[in-house]
Amino acid sequence: MEEIDNEILNEIQWTFPLVPRPFDEIAKKFSISPDEVKSRLKKMKEKGVLRQLSAIFDTRKLGYTSSLVAMEIDNSKLEQVALIINKHPGVSHNYERKHQFNLWFTLAVPPGSDLKYELDKFSKLDGIKKVRMLPTLQLFKIGVKLDMVETKKHDVKPSEVKKEIKKVDFVATEEDKEFIRQLQKDFEIVDRPFLNAANELGITEEEVFERLRHYEKIGVMRRFAAILRHREAGFTANGMIVWKVPEDRISKVGEKLGAFPQVSHCYERPVYPDWPYNVFSMIHCKSISEANQVASDIQEQINVEEYKILFSSREFKKTRVEYFVEHEFNIEESIPA
Repeated sequence: MEEIDNEILNEIQWTFPLVPRPFDEIAKKFSISPDEVKSRLKKMKEKGVLRQLSAIFDTRKLGYTSSLVAMEIDNSKLEQVALIINKHPGVSHNYERKHQFNLWFTLAVPPGSDLKYELDKFSKLDGIKKVRMLPTLQLFKIGVKLDMVETKKHDVKPSEVKKEIKKVDFVATEEDKEFIRQLQKDFEIVDRPFLNAANELGITEEEVFERLRHYEKIGVMRRFAAILRHREAGFTANGMIVWKVPEDRISKVGEKLGAFPQVSHCYERPVYPDWPYNVFSMIHCKSISEANQVASDIQEQINVEEYKILFSSREFKKTRVEYFVEHEFNIEESIPA
């Protein structure tokens, strides 16, 4: 890809204009025509680098319950188990990692559903040795931004400021749910990409933008942005750095980790006798050696001695949870006869 392609992708991963003709605004920033912006983005979609343009909503604010799940699975059964787990509509990410716990996935269930009940459905699968639920105890950061421009990469320093969110109780009405169903869809790369959603909802484009800005202000929407496919964008070393942090330092270390531009996700999670790591942070790099160096640079600045990097060796599923469109998962229907 040309340098300008990478510049555009950097821009729209975090700041997509909420205006009727957003590609006109993007074009002005790069002194090119709107048609050229659209053409370049369409080509990046065809290549698989650009996965989606849409609103990114906050799972917890919508009333969903979710957890990271680690499983130890007999290697001979790993792929079969992973593919059945993938069929659950609440499973969005599912990876093999090189560790005793060799399958890691996220599971989210809608308001009124029981997370453990859904997870227990998998107990009928042959080959599962251990299951560890690792729900979020504290959220320090969530927001992937792949730095596509080599010459503008950030130093490995805690330099980002956490976005302030107005704390408001939110319970989605039927109107909210229909809005979210429309705005979570992948938007077309056309002159007026918000027009179709506005028409479907029976409101104006400006009313769409007002609602999106309100959702962002109260944290229901994290942002409206481009989502890239890591591997196709060249970020093949996706490392989950797990830290064993003294209990009295968890909050301070987590906040500092979240301020590193290289860290996309950071959480406190529970520990077990066979899993002592309580703070998780994700990094996305172009090589294993780069990831190891980033982890080492971070470690020096947060002063936590014990950590591991678990790289994803196989991607079984990577998608978005589709909110308010779920269907019931029946394990019997998923197990091959």
